[in-house]
Formats: sequence, C-alpha cells, structure tokens
Amino acid sequence: MLEAYGSALAYLFGNPSSFLLIIFSVIWGIAFGSVPGLTGIVGVALLIPFTFVFDPTAGLLLLAGVYVGSTFGGSISAILFNTPGSPEAACTALDGYPMAKNGQAGKALGIALASSAIGGIFGTIVLMLLAPPMAQFALNFGPPEYFALAVLGITAISAIGGGSVLKGLVAGLLGLGIATVGLDPITGTERYTFGNLSLLTGISFVPAIIGTFALAEVLQRAGERVSTKDVITDVSTKLPSMKEFLATRITLLRSSVIGSFIGALPGVGATTAAFISYSEAVRWSKHPEKFGTGVAEGIAAPESANNSAVGGSMIPLLALGIPGSATTAVMLGGLTIHGIIPGPLLMETNTQLVYTVFIGMFIANILMLIFGIRMARYFALVLKAPYALVGPAIVVLCMTGVYALNSNIVDVGVMLAMGAFGFLLRKLKYPIASFVIGLVLGPIAERSLRQGLVIADYNYWEFAARPITAILLLGSIASLAYGFYGQWKRHQQDRQSQVAAKHAG
Repeated sequence: MLEAYGSALAYLFGNPSSFLLIIFSVIWGIAFGSVPGLTGIVGVALLIPFTFVFDPTAGLLLLAGVYVGSTFGGSISAILFNTPGSPEAACTALDGYPMAKNGQAGKALGIALASSAIGGIFGTIVLMLLAPPMAQFALNFGPPEYFALAVLGITAISAIGGGSVLKGLVAGLLGLGIATVGLDPITGTERYTFGNLSLLTGISFVPAIIGTFALAEVLQRAGERVSTKDVITDVSTKLPSMKEFLATRITLLRSSVIGSFIGALPGVGATTAAFISYSEAVRWSKHPEKFGTGVAEGIAAPESANNSAVGGSMIPLLALGIPGSATTAVMLGGLTIHGIIPGPLLMETNTQLVYTVFIGMFIANILMLIFGIRMARYFALVLKAPYALVGPAIVVLCMTGVYALNSNIVDVGVMLAMGAFGFLLRKLKYPIASFVIGLVLGPIAERSLRQGLVIADYNYWEFAARPITAILLLGSIASLAYGFYGQWKRHQQDRQSQVAAKHAG
C-alpha cells in the first residue's frame, strides 16, 4: 500500500498539470453546484467528452474534483436564495436561508464550508481505508452476487428518499428497459434496434446521461420564471469560531459517519445521507423546536453528511463497479470511454490511478475550503445571470461535447431524445436518479442474471441461495418494505393533519 501511495504522489508531483486540473475542477464544481438546476451531475457530464484528451488518471482526477466542489456549491444558492443548487443541499436551505435572512449569511456559508470540508475529508479517509479491502472481498463475487448487488442498488434508491416508491421502481425499470437496446449479451440477437445499425451497440451511455440531466434541466428551467430580486449576494464567508465548532462536533461526527455509510450503499447517494443526517440531528438535539429557524446544527448536519457521502459513493464505484450515486453513475461513463472497467481487479491493474484519485480527492477538499472562503461571494453573483443566456450556452456545450466524443451525429440524436424523455419524467415527478441507476445497472444485472442461471443450470434456488446473494436480495426486499412502510406512515400523518385542520376550522 505504501508503494502505491508513493507511486501516486510521484505522479502528482511529477505532473504539475494535475494540480491545475484539480484546481480547475473544484472551481468548476463549485460554480455548477451554486447555480440552481445545473448541479454537479451536469458539471461532470459536460466534462466527460473533454477528458478524452487526458490520460485516464488525469481525466478521473478532473471528474472527482468536480464532484467534491459541486457538493458544497449547492449550499451557496440554498443559503442565499433558498433554492438548492443541487438536491443534496435541500436540507441546508431549511436553516441556512433563515440564518441568511437574519443578517448572518456569511456565518451560514462559513458553517456550510467548514462542515463540507470536514465531512469530505472524513469520507475520503473512509474511502482510502475501505476501498482496498472491499475490492479484495469482491473477488469472491460471481454473476449471482453481481446481479443481487444491481438489484439492491435499484431498490435502495427507489425506496429510500421520501418519494413514491412505486414511481422510483417504475423509473428504475424504464432505465433497465432502455439498457436492453442493442445486441443480446448471450445470443447476439438484435433487440429494439429497428434496423438502425448505430443502435447495435446499445444506447450510448454518455449522450443519454447528458441529455437526461443537462438538456432536461434546461427544458424545465425554460418554462419557469424565477425572480432574482431577493438574492443575497453581498456576503463575506466567515468560518465558525472554535467555540461554535466545538458546539457542533458531535453533529459533525455523527453526520459524517452516516454520510460515509449511506454513500457506500449502491445507488443511494448524498441526498439521502443529508436528509437522514438532518433528521438525526433533530432527533438528538436538546432543542429540536429551533430547527428551521437558523441553527448551526441544521447546516452542519446535512453538509457534513452529503460531502462525506462523496467519498463513500466512490467505494462501490471503484471496488465493485457499481455506482454509489447518480454522479458516480455519470463518472462511470468517463471511465468507460478510457477503456477502464471499475471493479475488484481495478485495484491491481490500475493501482496508480486508484490511489492518485484518493490523494486527489483529499487535496480537492482542502482546495474547496480555500476557494470557498475567498470566492463564495463571487460564485453567488452567478445567480444574477439571466437563464436566457445560461441555458442556450449549456445546450451548445452539450451538443459539442457529445458530437466530439465519437464524431457521430446519432449520439446527438440520442442526447436530444433522452433530454425530452428526462423532461417528461420530471414533469410526471418520476425520480431521474432511479432511471439513471437502472440504465447503468441494466447491462450488469442482465448479463449477471443470464450467466448465473447458466452456471446454476437454471436452478433458481441454487442461484439465489448463495450466502452473499441471499443477503443482498434480502436487503433489497427489506429496503422496499422500509420504503413502502415509510410512504404509508407519511400518508397516515397527512390524513391526521387534514382531519385535525378540518376540526380546527
């Protein structure tokens, strides 16, 4: 391991351009995260085609830096505008915006920044410690285990997150269905190609992701009218004092642990980590009634959790080849265009790449702290830019990047079609993340299921009774049951509230 870190450090110090890439990526990530609707997913997706000019290590450093920066960036608009720049910053707005309205915008940004850096560094350390042993453990995985892991990823993101479990499942299944376009992985039979030779290799992943996230967001924002008159942009970030830091230390530690654990679950991601950490902060607080009025714990909990989830979500991506979040699902596309297949063998075949990314993410969290202090007020000014200019610029970047990837106009068509489909999903309130995870895990799930059944001679019991497979499948059932129970419980609470309001009226 020491040799691996030595090789990674030699790469970073031997290539000064790698530091420039990390600096650029963190700034790019914060900027994209700070603008409502752009999000880090779009920031990562737009850069994927351009990573082709770099070597794989530099390309992944670029994407990882954007992921780190954008997760904090979402808190800027959440605090100043009450509009989260990314889904994982939604909880931050609950206490961040009230604090900003009370004339403490700089303090709120400082708490968010410090908590993000602490959570991010904690999550990166967890990544360094757990990714190698998990990769070794994953060498015991066969097709049945990978199928069960894919099922767990889809059911987890469908069931955990507070939305409709049924809609989450439907979105995941739609992703699985689109993933079947192309040649059958076992027999080589054409499926749903409609005679189009360009579809024989399936739906191109990167154009589909860029269309679903970036283009669909532009379409949705084009139909909205958002006022910027209440945006608070004249702020100066103030880091919390030692007394304020010590007052939130338990919240920071608890939320960082929760974020790292939830981030490591396939397909769940930072948003769920932020919501659960916020609810736990309320649960353990001596003054839960103050949450939502502008308390430091209400900012520290979700920010430390969603940033620690960044490192956690990289664990299943690198060690298992399964994305831990929607953003890492997009990053998977960046790996595949370089011919890199993440999974258990990645630690052995691309040791320098993996450990360089570990160190790069650590550095990115430190740079995020530096840039956040100096530049948050300037990133906030982006909120004043009219979306009539920002939106078309994003569309041009999308089309240019997608076409440049393979010089194939069909990829542009796929991007446009997926953009329209993603817009429809948003309008119908189907979770995009579930769809993307289904699209990513579809080939893994199908290939593993078919291969596993062949190995088991189509004995379904033998296929499902393998210890690891059984545990993962039971976990999938448990996550669904938990999701349906939570949805039923929320429905009952809503009914009680309506009855109480009716009697009060």
